[in-house]
Amino acid sequence: MSESAELSKSTDAPKSSLYTRTGDKGTSVLYNGERRSKGDLVYSALGNCDELSSHIGVAREYCRVEQNGLEPLLEEIQSRLLDMGSSIATPRDSSSEKKLAATAFSDSHVKLVEKWIDNMDSRLPKLTEFILPSGGLSSCFLHVCRSTCRRAERSIAPLLQAGAVEDSVGIYINRLSDFFFAAARYAAMKHGDNETRYKKATGAHVEKLQDHFRGEQ
Repeated sequence: MSESAELSKSTDAPKSSLYTRTGDKGTSVLYNGERRSKGDLVYSALGNCDELSSHIGVAREYCRVEQNGLEPLLEEIQSRLLDMGSSIATPRDSSSEKKLAATAFSDSHVKLVEKWIDNMDSRLPKLTEFILPSGGLSSCFLHVCRSTCRRAERSIAPLLQAGAVEDSVGIYINRLSDFFFAAARYAAMKHGDNETRYKKATGAHVEKLQDHFRGEQ
């Protein structure tokens, strides 16, 4: 019997705790006990942070293969994103002091990321032009993390402005996108790949591209 057939057959296996069926009508419960629609801004922010962590997981694997030293930093960030999620899932304007204390997000996490950025940036060639996502697999996927991080930040911003999340959460997610930009450049440098520079469209540039295209026909 194939593996898929084995998994699909009826068994006496106990029900998994992975599904509860309590969210089947489009609501879910926050850490403070509030039940809200899954369309709520809080769940949008949580989902975007979860997606960011998944992208970081892929970037970690590329960094592990390329042995650029970034893997443990990315693992640390994934853990802190879970902590940040706990804070977001405990709205500051509607949660008990006990739960707020249990999910407080420390400013020290921001300082650590800033130290990483400073150390990487001090080793990188000075940036004098716009660059495109490039420079090898690790670098390119770290740019994916950067742009995904910006989306997560945009979804957190309304909660921050409403006083529903800690200032430290907003600062951390903002700093992370800077980290991913520096990390992408650092990964490209460590791998010996050139970053692709932005080229402004000019008549000569477009003509060169057209000549190249015609040559491929």
